[in-house]
Amino acid sequence: MRIIFMGTPDFAVPVLEALIDAGHDVVCAYSQPPRPAGRGKKLQPTPVHLAAEAHGIEVRTPVSLKPQEEKDAFAALEADVAVVAAYGLLLPVAVLEAPGHGCLNVHASILPRWRGAAPIQRAILAGDLTTGVTIMQMEKGLDTGPMIATRTTRIEDKTAGELTDELSVIGARLMVEVLADLPRRTATPQPALGATHAAKIDKAEARLDFTHDAALLERQIRAFAPRPGAFFELEGERIRVLAAEVIGREGVAGTTLDDELTIACGFSALRPTIVQRAGKPAMETAAMLRGKSIPAGTEIR
Repeated sequence: MRIIFMGTPDFAVPVLEALIDAGHDVVCAYSQPPRPAGRGKKLQPTPVHLAAEAHGIEVRTPVSLKPQEEKDAFAALEADVAVVAAYGLLLPVAVLEAPGHGCLNVHASILPRWRGAAPIQRAILAGDLTTGVTIMQMEKGLDTGPMIATRTTRIEDKTAGELTDELSVIGARLMVEVLADLPRRTATPQPALGATHAAKIDKAEARLDFTHDAALLERQIRAFAPRPGAFFELEGERIRVLAAEVIGREGVAGTTLDDELTIACGFSALRPTIVQRAGKPAMETAAMLRGKSIPAGTEIR
C-alpha cells in the first residue's frame, strides 16, 4: 500500500520499521519539528525523523496542518492510507479524509479507556491490571473513532518505559496485520460506557506525597520511570526514585523508619531501590547510602 506515516517519539519507530519490512511504500513521514535538546540546546530531529531519513523517506515537519497549503501538500501524496502513531498534532478533517482508507491510529490503550495524551502512565497510576493497543479509524474527536483491532497485555510491575517498548512492538505487528486485509476489516464504534481521559502528564505530579498509600506511590514511581521521574526532596536536594518496593511497616508519614531509606507513608511504607541524585547516574539505593547516610527518623519531603 502507498502509506503516509505520522509519528514523533521512540514509540512510533517500530511501527514505521514494521511497515517498511512488510513491503509497503512509505511515501512520506510527518513528524514534530526539531527542538532544542541537550547541553548545547541544539535542534534535535525526532526519533521518527531520524528513522525515516535513514530509509531515504521524505520527512515533513510542519508546525500545524491547518494551513490550506499543508492540506493540499498532504492530499497531493495520493496515499492509500495514513498510519499515525503518537504524532502529537491534531489532524484537520481534510487531512483525515484525504487518503483512500483514511487515517489509522496506533493507540496505546484498549479504547474507550484512556483516550488522550498519556494512556500508558494513566493506566499504571490507576492500578489497571491490563492495557494494550487499539487500531482505530481516526475521526475529528480525540481518540473517539471506531475500533478495527485490539490486542491486550498485562501491566504487572512494568514501568512506563518498559510498557511503552512492549506496546510499540505489539502495535507495529497489529497494524501490519490490519493492513494486510484492510478492505475486509470492519470498524466497530466505541462503547460510550467506560470512556476515560488520559491527561498529559504535569511534572508537578511526579512529587511523592508520603501521606498517601505506599502502593499508590509505588505505581506513581513506575508510571513516571524513566521520565520525568518521581522524586522527593532531602535537605534541599531533589532525589529521583526510579524503582521501589512496598514494605509492611507503619510510622509517621514522611519519616524514615531505618537506615535503609524505608519511608513511612499514610498506609504501609515505601523503600526506594533505585535512585538518582542531581547530575549523577541512577544507582541502587544501597550504593547511595554508602556515600550519604540517612538515619532513621529523617524527615523526607
